[in-house]
Amino acid sequence: LQLRIFNLNCWAIRYLSKRRQERVQLIGDKLRWEGFDLALLQEVWSEQDYSDLKAKLASSYPFSHYFRSGVIGSGLCVFSKFPILDTLLYQYSLNGYPYMLQHGDWFCGKSVGLLIIKISGILFNVYVTHLHAEYCREKDAYLPHRLVQAWELAQFIRHTSKAADVVLLGGDLNMHPEDVGIRLLRGWTGLQDAFTEAECFEGCEDGCTLVPSNCFTVKAELLPFPLGIRIDYILYKAVSNFTVKCQELKTTKGTAPGVDIPFSDHEAMMATLHIHRQGQPGGATTTTMDPKLVDVVTEARMEVEVGLRAARRQRYWRGRMAVLALLLLLLQAAAALGTLVGLGAGQPFPKLSFSLLAFLATGVLLLATTLHLFHTMEVKMLQGTEEQMRRVL
Repeated sequence: LQLRIFNLNCWAIRYLSKRRQERVQLIGDKLRWEGFDLALLQEVWSEQDYSDLKAKLASSYPFSHYFRSGVIGSGLCVFSKFPILDTLLYQYSLNGYPYMLQHGDWFCGKSVGLLIIKISGILFNVYVTHLHAEYCREKDAYLPHRLVQAWELAQFIRHTSKAADVVLLGGDLNMHPEDVGIRLLRGWTGLQDAFTEAECFEGCEDGCTLVPSNCFTVKAELLPFPLGIRIDYILYKAVSNFTVKCQELKTTKGTAPGVDIPFSDHEAMMATLHIHRQGQPGGATTTTMDPKLVDVVTEARMEVEVGLRAARRQRYWRGRMAVLALLLLLLQAAAALGTLVGLGAGQPFPKLSFSLLAFLATGVLLLATTLHLFHTMEVKMLQGTEEQMRRVL
């Protein structure tokens, strides 16, 4: 069986992405002309864009699914030539901070979507995901959250793919190939990287999918990486008595045909996989962990512990702020009560400044309490992941 897969972060954010509608049409044309078997898309934030693509591709891709989560949606959708037997969505437990409005990942409800597809008697588990962005590699405040997401993604794949013959994962993982999160994901699931396994590669150097030559990328963020970075992946493995080989992998380079813009700020990935049936089951599990995987899990656990300590500090200071605001309100209440019973009859009561101070203290109390609760949940999620990693070690 030969399977052709298309994977792209579409960067289709309404009112924010440049020339969004034009690019969505170009992506639809690309899918219709090339005739891929599966198209895995991320950052299709507008359901109207998904509906437009679905109508445009109805004849080529009769089956599709859009995964909904979070406030503005996961942005994940899949177009398939083959019937989709079942779907499942898992939303990651940690996904940034709601007060970091300039980043906005928290509002997206970052998730992993699963589709079960049967092709020529072969059962495929197809996963599509988009992990939290990095933003600043030197001071990556979101690394613990991204590692929790990578761990939960790996666990989700392990526990849902036992009945599958072939596992496919496509998405924007927002991690470099050598990063601990990628090594953890691949080591814990046994997934193979289409770029490193491809018999034939054509595209951007080193398989980069975020390149400086793209007119939509932020050039300053790529200054340390003159060739670009590879953060989009197609990963795969055979679970039962099948073998999977990547015959060819391509990435787009530059502008789309006939226009002056690319499909997205990311380059698209296009893989051709060959699936063969073999005599003996492949994908047998072992009872011992590879020493290299032990080191990877240990490294990931240490990073999660760093995030756990930071979350505890945040929880502590937010709690103190809430207590101080509450004390201030109690003092104001006592002062107001004293005025009512005539203790300060000879002094004028500053109603305006008193009301403003009470309003400010109430706002600080509500905000600090909300953040204290949020960081309490963050501590619990990081602590739970750390315990899971310690258990498997």
